[in-house]
Amino acid sequence: MANQEIIYAPLTGKITPLENVSDPTFSGKMMGDGLAIEPTDGKVVSPIDGEVTLTFPTKHAVGLQSDSGIEVLIHIGLETVNMDGEGFEVHVKQGDRVRVGDPLVTFDLQLIKEKASSHMTPIIITNGDILSTFEKTSDDTVIAGESTLLQLTLKDKAEPENQPKKNKNSTNGLEYSEEAEQIVAAVGGLENIDAATHCVTRLRFALVDEDIVDKDALENLKVVKGTFSANGQYQVVIGQGTVDKVYKAMVHETGIEEASKDDVKAAGGKKQNFLQRAIKTLADIFIPILPAIVTAGLLLGLNNILVNPIFTDAPLIEMYPSWAGVADMINVIASTAFTFLPALIGWSAVKRFGGNPLLGIVLGLILVHPALMPASDYALAVAEGNAPTWNLFGFDVNMMGYQGQVLPVLVAAWVLAKIEIWLKKRVIDSLQLLVVAPIALLVTGFLAFILIGPVTFTIGSWITDGLVSIFEAAPIIGGLIYGSLYAPLVITGMHHTFLAVDLQLIGSTGTTFLWPIVALSNIAQGSAVFAMFLAAKDEKLKGLAGTSGISAWLGVTEPAMFGVNLQYRYPFFAALIGTAIAGAFITVANVQASSIGVGGIPAFLSIDSGMVSFFLGMLIVIVVPFIITFIIAKRKIK
Repeated sequence: MANQEIIYAPLTGKITPLENVSDPTFSGKMMGDGLAIEPTDGKVVSPIDGEVTLTFPTKHAVGLQSDSGIEVLIHIGLETVNMDGEGFEVHVKQGDRVRVGDPLVTFDLQLIKEKASSHMTPIIITNGDILSTFEKTSDDTVIAGESTLLQLTLKDKAEPENQPKKNKNSTNGLEYSEEAEQIVAAVGGLENIDAATHCVTRLRFALVDEDIVDKDALENLKVVKGTFSANGQYQVVIGQGTVDKVYKAMVHETGIEEASKDDVKAAGGKKQNFLQRAIKTLADIFIPILPAIVTAGLLLGLNNILVNPIFTDAPLIEMYPSWAGVADMINVIASTAFTFLPALIGWSAVKRFGGNPLLGIVLGLILVHPALMPASDYALAVAEGNAPTWNLFGFDVNMMGYQGQVLPVLVAAWVLAKIEIWLKKRVIDSLQLLVVAPIALLVTGFLAFILIGPVTFTIGSWITDGLVSIFEAAPIIGGLIYGSLYAPLVITGMHHTFLAVDLQLIGSTGTTFLWPIVALSNIAQGSAVFAMFLAAKDEKLKGLAGTSGISAWLGVTEPAMFGVNLQYRYPFFAALIGTAIAGAFITVANVQASSIGVGGIPAFLSIDSGMVSFFLGMLIVIVVPFIITFIIAKRKIK
């Protein structure tokens, strides 16, 4: 009779499909199937009765085996291996017996949110080949040690399925010696390896040239479950418990020098060119503040519905005057993030550049001080001859604020961080509180008003005027090109640079014509993947397409793009065609967004002008990619 086993939730939090996890090792199910939990507290408990089979020196993962033989991997957060154990405390050791609900690990959730790429925690069944059924919970949230996460049925005991044999070198007895040598050869040999290390699931290489990697040879090895490249590192997924043996064999057989995670990360960073490093820096700065900007965008969209005649002949606040106060309060709440945008950027940028983020907040607030005249009013004041200035020893300095501006605070934050770091190295600890912050802020403040602000504001104006001129001169070409290139930019990570451009446009002109095209690109990727959902016969593909399509229509396209569309190619290109056509159409119609909101279907809330044209653009990106993909898929999918 088949044996059934329940895997309980090891954390309390929100359930997320594995396909939506932003790490190919897990979203691609290279290690096995399962679910992810977005934790709401920092406690991990045992989901099974069984034995601890693996703990890791960096404390970010635990491996377990149930009494029936099911292997469970709990990987706390993504890229948490780089935290090197900071914020984690492990309460068990390898070989310990545990029961459901026993504490395994406690961790600092806030620290992980700040230092790791995500706090999303995958729970993986790594030996799914022994199961006959695999049922996942339909609940949206779970409670650690109480809620059922997975219901599994083991196959009837029979001949064990073929497993990779553990090779031993006849001379030294090390397991996986042959595989280790094959992996080194496949990644281009020793001369192509700059540094190598491993985490709980994969080997991590910083390679001299990734183009010469023989990916097919790697993935044909039984011990290798998948490969991918990210952040300058080539990663070879092997699996818990085996990866450390393969790494030891690799070090022993090839003589490669052992490296730390930081060594490989640093080597991978050096391998990136200037443009890649700049893009990554911008992403590191803007991604942490994105929730505040998107929230503000959504609320401004709600305010737009109340104060503009979008669905009615007259604004709602004129038809129902009692709503005027509500609209006014919403506007104050929503516009705060954009009014004090330099403070948000200052916090994130100074933190990224290695300084004290609180000083970054103060720097941003200095640049929008109420005593300063907003930049939008300053040009008019100059023309009228009454622009306020400071007189510094006969030299006039503009008393201009930088509300909504991006470049001035970015450069000033870099200067502040570098001054702070320089002072900390030279001022004794007992005087640092009295010396470092005051001098760093004072020097940076003067530089910001005298030099950095005026120069970067001018550069920002050139960028804004240049983009506006191009799209005014040839709107069809501009919309067509941006619409067709945005999704490829997402693949490279370069799309993060356009977040800064959108914010610059909003700060300078009050609206952006680029972001509506971004929103349509998200819808197009979702439409293409929904076509794959209807055309597919494979249940696994249907499940992945369905969940990732919903995600794309709500503004998150990576699961759809990387999980389905890029794999089959033609859905991706169908989405590009639809976005290019719609982009050209809404650009000609002069569709403008007043803020950056949630991409996808809810994007209409952020549209300031051209609402009808935007809805027609939405219709284009729903219909065109869907039809193209569906027709091709019906011919190709057997």
